[in-house]
Amino acid sequence: QVRLVESGGGLVQAGGSLRLSCAASGRSLRDYSMGWFRQAPGKERELVAAIRRRVPETYYADSVKGRFTISRDDAKKEGFLQMNSLKPEDTAVYYCAGHSQPRPYNDARAYDTWGRGTQVTVSS
Repeated sequence: QVRLVESGGGLVQAGGSLRLSCAASGRSLRDYSMGWFRQAPGKERELVAAIRRRVPETYYADSVKGRFTISRDDAKKEGFLQMNSLKPEDTAVYYCAGHSQPRPYNDARAYDTWGRGTQVTVSS
Protein backbone atom coordinates (compact mmCIF):
# COMPACT_ATOMS: atom_id res chain seq x y z
CA GLN A 1 0.00 0.00 0.00
CA VAL A 2 1.19 3.52 -0.73
CA ARG A 3 0.66 6.44 1.65
CA LEU A 4 0.14 9.95 0.34
CA VAL A 5 0.76 13.34 1.96
CA GLU A 6 -0.08 16.63 0.28
CA SER A 7 1.59 19.98 0.79
CA GLY A 8 1.75 23.38 -0.87
CA GLY A 9 -1.72 24.72 -0.28
CA GLY A 10 -2.38 28.22 0.98
CA LEU A 11 -3.98 31.59 0.33
CA VAL A 12 -3.37 33.29 -3.01
CA GLN A 13 -4.93 36.16 -4.92
CA ALA A 14 -6.89 35.57 -8.09
CA GLY A 15 -4.51 35.23 -11.02
CA GLY A 16 -1.77 33.80 -8.85
CA SER A 17 -0.15 30.38 -8.80
CA LEU A 18 0.41 27.53 -6.40
CA ARG A 19 2.22 24.24 -6.71
CA LEU A 20 0.88 21.31 -4.79
CA SER A 21 3.09 18.35 -3.95
CA CYS A 22 2.18 14.81 -3.06
CA ALA A 23 4.81 12.75 -1.26
CA ALA A 24 4.37 8.99 -1.42
CA SER A 25 5.80 6.36 0.88
CA GLY A 26 5.55 2.61 1.01
CA ARG A 27 4.94 0.74 -2.20
CA SER A 28 6.45 1.92 -5.50
CA LEU A 29 4.60 4.86 -7.00
CA ARG A 30 5.16 3.39 -10.46
CA ASP A 31 2.33 0.94 -9.80
CA TYR A 32 -0.21 3.72 -9.31
CA SER A 33 -2.22 6.03 -11.46
CA MET A 34 -2.32 9.40 -9.69
CA GLY A 35 -5.04 11.98 -9.49
CA TRP A 36 -5.78 15.30 -7.88
CA PHE A 37 -9.30 15.83 -6.60
CA ARG A 38 -10.88 18.83 -4.96
CA GLN A 39 -13.90 19.41 -2.80
CA ALA A 40 -15.43 22.79 -2.15
CA PRO A 41 -17.90 23.40 0.69
CA GLY A 42 -21.31 22.03 -0.20
CA LYS A 43 -20.07 20.39 -3.37
CA GLU A 44 -19.11 16.88 -4.37
CA ARG A 45 -15.48 15.88 -4.69
CA GLU A 46 -14.35 16.11 -8.31
CA LEU A 47 -11.38 14.79 -10.24
CA VAL A 48 -9.49 17.76 -11.67
CA ALA A 49 -6.38 16.08 -13.09
CA ALA A 50 -4.95 12.61 -13.47
CA ILE A 51 -1.78 11.04 -14.81
CA ARG A 52 -1.40 7.51 -16.00
CA ARG A 53 1.15 5.11 -14.55
CA ARG A 54 4.13 4.20 -16.75
CA VAL A 55 2.81 6.24 -19.70
CA PRO A 56 2.94 10.07 -19.88
CA GLU A 57 -0.76 10.51 -20.51
CA THR A 58 -2.81 13.10 -18.63
CA TYR A 59 -6.41 14.09 -18.10
CA TYR A 60 -7.85 17.45 -17.04
CA ALA A 61 -11.33 18.56 -16.12
CA ASP A 62 -12.64 21.24 -18.45
CA SER A 63 -12.69 23.73 -15.59
CA VAL A 64 -8.89 23.60 -15.17
CA LYS A 65 -7.69 22.74 -18.67
CA GLY A 66 -4.96 25.12 -19.80
CA ARG A 67 -4.35 26.39 -16.26
CA PHE A 68 -3.33 23.30 -14.26
CA THR A 69 -0.54 20.85 -15.01
CA ILE A 70 -0.14 17.46 -13.37
CA SER A 71 3.22 15.70 -13.27
CA ARG A 72 5.02 12.99 -11.37
CA ASP A 73 8.54 11.90 -10.47
CA ASP A 74 8.38 8.20 -9.72
CA ALA A 75 12.04 7.99 -8.74
CA LYS A 76 11.45 10.56 -6.01
CA LYS A 77 7.98 9.20 -5.23
CA GLU A 78 6.37 12.59 -5.76
CA GLY A 79 3.45 13.99 -7.66
CA PHE A 80 2.69 17.60 -8.43
CA LEU A 81 -0.12 19.88 -9.46
CA GLN A 82 0.96 23.25 -10.87
CA MET A 83 -1.96 25.65 -10.69
CA ASN A 84 -1.79 28.91 -12.62
CA SER A 85 -4.27 31.70 -13.26
CA LEU A 86 -6.16 30.71 -10.15
CA LYS A 87 -9.76 31.79 -9.73
CA PRO A 88 -11.90 32.15 -6.60
CA GLU A 89 -13.92 29.14 -7.80
CA ASP A 90 -10.76 27.03 -7.46
CA THR A 91 -11.05 27.40 -3.69
CA ALA A 92 -11.33 23.91 -2.19
CA VAL A 93 -9.54 21.21 -0.28
CA TYR A 94 -7.28 19.42 -2.74
CA TYR A 95 -6.56 15.72 -2.36
CA CYS A 96 -3.88 13.58 -3.90
CA ALA A 97 -5.09 10.09 -4.70
CA GLY A 98 -3.89 6.90 -6.31
CA HIS A 99 -5.08 3.56 -7.56
CA SER A 100 -3.38 0.43 -8.86
CA GLN A 101 -6.49 -1.24 -10.21
CA PRO A 102 -6.85 -2.40 -13.83
CA ARG A 103 -9.17 0.53 -14.54
CA PRO A 104 -8.70 3.77 -16.50
CA TYR A 105 -6.50 6.35 -14.86
CA ASN A 106 -9.21 9.00 -15.31
CA ASP A 107 -11.92 6.89 -13.71
CA ALA A 108 -12.63 8.82 -10.52
CA ARG A 109 -14.36 5.83 -8.96
CA ALA A 110 -11.21 3.72 -9.21
CA TYR A 111 -9.24 5.81 -6.73
CA ASP A 112 -8.89 4.07 -3.39
CA THR A 113 -5.83 5.60 -1.74
CA TRP A 114 -6.07 9.14 -0.40
CA GLY A 115 -4.07 11.83 1.29
CA ARG A 116 -5.60 14.03 3.95
CA GLY A 117 -5.89 17.07 1.73
CA THR A 118 -4.51 20.59 1.61
CA GLN A 119 -6.57 23.77 1.61
CA VAL A 120 -6.34 26.14 -1.35
CA THR A 121 -8.04 29.51 -0.97
CA VAL A 122 -8.16 32.02 -3.83
CA SER A 123 -9.23 35.53 -2.92
CA SER A 124 -10.85 37.89 -5.39
